[in-house]
Amino acid sequence: MEEQVDILDDNGKPTGKSCLKSEAHQKGLLHPTVHVWCYTQTGKVLIQQRGRKKMAYPLLWDVSVAGHISAGENIETAALREVEEEIGLQIKKSDLESIGTFRETHKHAEDFIDAELHHLFLVKLKVPFSALVKQENEVEALDLIPLFRFAEETWGLGRTEKYVPHGPSYYKKIVTEIKKRT
Repeated sequence: MEEQVDILDDNGKPTGKSCLKSEAHQKGLLHPTVHVWCYTQTGKVLIQQRGRKKMAYPLLWDVSVAGHISAGENIETAALREVEEEIGLQIKKSDLESIGTFRETHKHAEDFIDAELHHLFLVKLKVPFSALVKQENEVEALDLIPLFRFAEETWGLGRTEKYVPHGPSYYKKIVTEIKKRT
């Protein structure tokens, strides 16, 4: 069953309306998501290769965990749910560290426009990489890479075409925030 999402106004505030996720994408309606970036104390970042059947950016590398916030769902609850679904990790609200929001719009086709307000979180990984279990239908692969390499590849001179095009300001924010903590 397809989930309902809340619709936001231009300022990112709830309008009191909701619709199916597919309708929000078809009409380009702004709606909330969560992006959870997992990192290690030794300065590595967990990245996820999107599933090959994803409509947007199949097989590109992206945020550790991401997903839509269901209509009426608490932001942190959505983050906890997505972390468990996508990488098989049970965490607590106290493990989530909010680092703000980021608004972005990607027009994939006339009838497929991602207009999303990402709620950004960091989570320090307290388990070995081998303990993570990827969600088969959503995630192609997981990788744990050095933060310096991630920075080079996402907004440096590296391989930006390998990643979902969130843009340099998004990736710089993530790298800066993780670097402060390692």
